[in-house]
Amino acid sequence: MTAGIESPGLVEVQPARRINGRLTLPGDKSISHRYAMLGALAEGESRFENFSTGADCASTLACLRALGASVRHDDNAVTVSGCAGKLHPPAAPLDCGNSGSTMRMLAGILAAQPFASELAGDESLSRRPMGRILEPLRRMGADIRAAEGDQPPLHITKPAAGLQGITYRLPIPSAQVKS
Repeated sequence: MTAGIESPGLVEVQPARRINGRLTLPGDKSISHRYAMLGALAEGESRFENFSTGADCASTLACLRALGASVRHDDNAVTVSGCAGKLHPPAAPLDCGNSGSTMRMLAGILAAQPFASELAGDESLSRRPMGRILEPLRRMGADIRAAEGDQPPLHITKPAAGLQGITYRLPIPSAQVKS
């Protein structure tokens, strides 16, 4: 682009003839969480390029490893080897760090698994309410206990009769509840 000053405070910008190049955007946190969780539930390997490198997504990957998925980092990608829908019981509480997305979305996945699990997090996450995901899951038949005020840690036990589909109107918009 070229610019010429015609008078103080005014700039004239001329269109460029041609722009050519390559742009790589940083990984998207919301999408990366969902990709990893779907990869862990899938059969076989799923490779995700430009995966978010933030702490929240690292918490998700650590939880998925503890549930039996294999996670490999190479170059600018993450490869998740899934468990074909059959996650493994974790040996210890799953540490979601400070990631509300990890806790809320994994609660939905774990509520349908045939084993008990616990989702915990750091001090900040332990003060956040989880009611917006607990209410619809409980209506579906999930057995989830939480601390006072529906705050973490979340204790999830195997539903006696399995989960049932429901019609649910969100009181406030939430992509995590929809996921």
